[in-house]
Amino acid sequence: MTNITVLGMGSFGTALANVLAENGSNVLMWGKSEQSVNDLNTKHRNTKYLKDIDLEPSIKATSNLDEAVRHADVYVVALPTKAIRQVLTDVNDKLDSKKTFIHVAKGIENDTFKRVSEMIEETISPEYFEGVGVLSGPSHAEEVVVKQPTTVAASSKQHRISQLIQDLFMNEYLRVYTNDDLVGVELGGALKNIIALASGIVSGIGYGDNAKAALMTRGLAEISRLGEKLGADPMTFLGLGGIGDLIVTCTSTHSRNYTLGYKLGQGLTLEEALNEMNMVVEGVYTTNSVYNLALREDVEMPITEALYRVLFEDAPVKDSVKALMGRTKKSE
Repeated sequence: MTNITVLGMGSFGTALANVLAENGSNVLMWGKSEQSVNDLNTKHRNTKYLKDIDLEPSIKATSNLDEAVRHADVYVVALPTKAIRQVLTDVNDKLDSKKTFIHVAKGIENDTFKRVSEMIEETISPEYFEGVGVLSGPSHAEEVVVKQPTTVAASSKQHRISQLIQDLFMNEYLRVYTNDDLVGVELGGALKNIIALASGIVSGIGYGDNAKAALMTRGLAEISRLGEKLGADPMTFLGLGGIGDLIVTCTSTHSRNYTLGYKLGQGLTLEEALNEMNMVVEGVYTTNSVYNLALREDVEMPITEALYRVLFEDAPVKDSVKALMGRTKKSE
């Protein structure tokens, strides 16, 4: 039995904790909300995010980080990207032996433009760092937790960690493939949120399937351009961590990025739309990061640029769509 601490009590962290417990791991969840901790320990539910779902009764929760750190051989990092450095700095201060980290975050750090695995590797001291991997792909928590068929990708620079992730999470309804392209899997998971925001906007305006298909296709093209420039294998973006995640996030109302974009397309301001969400919307922060990263790397990303101007410069949504459609003629 593997002792696992899931850092974060959001919807996806909870769904994965349920998978791990069902697969036989000894799972402890850590979160700051005493209400969420108490709900899980007494009702075996996460009423804030997955309110009507009964979770595996073996899962325990704590708000005590010392207890959470002591419990684990493996840590699953299910936190918003912007919180990871601070929480793991606190975790690092409490470690006394080497540990393995698995993250499920889909973002890029503002200012540094670091991928999440790079953030973790920088934050955990070498004497306590066994390695890091990512689990990513088309996987809404709301479907995973009710055991609907789902396939995802596990990746690490160390193949044994990819295999460990596969062994820990794979079961009859969650199929896990290994992929050696850590850079590509992480970037695919982060960058698709930008396109999902844009897809929500397109739907909110009232445009149809033609527009969404064009957006997803050309969005994949600019994801691949930046990914290749940063060392990813372009073929990764044709797999689960790329187009698979892109499709599900751009087309589903389960997607918080799509939902926020839809609200923007309906005429809400960014502040108004965010106030209506009860979860972190990674795509907003990722758009800021990737817009500036693309400038630094001299990579053309017209959809990302247009979305950046809508989010952070108050550019009118329909004018931005017209500007994209009116760009200079190109070949595909």
